Amino acid sequence: MTKTGVLTRRLLSIGEASEYMGVSKRTLYRMIRGHRIPFLRIGRLVKLDLKEIEKWIAKQSIRPAA
Repeated sequence: MTKTGVLTRRLLSIGEASEYMGVSKRTLYRMIRGHRIPFLRIGRLVKLDLKEIEKWIAKQSIRPAA
C-alpha cells in the first residue's frame, strides 16, 4: 500500500481496460483474440498490464510528418 492507504492496481480487467482505452469490451476481446494487444492470463482470467497498455498506445500513435 502507498502512504495514503490506497493500493494502486497495475493489472486491469477487461472492463477497466476498455473504459481506460475508450473501446468496447467486444473490441478489446477481438484484439486479445487476434494477439494485437499485450495481455496476460492468470488461470482463466485475462488481465491487461497498465504499463504495457500505455507503451502499446504510444507505439500505435501516428505522428504527422514534419
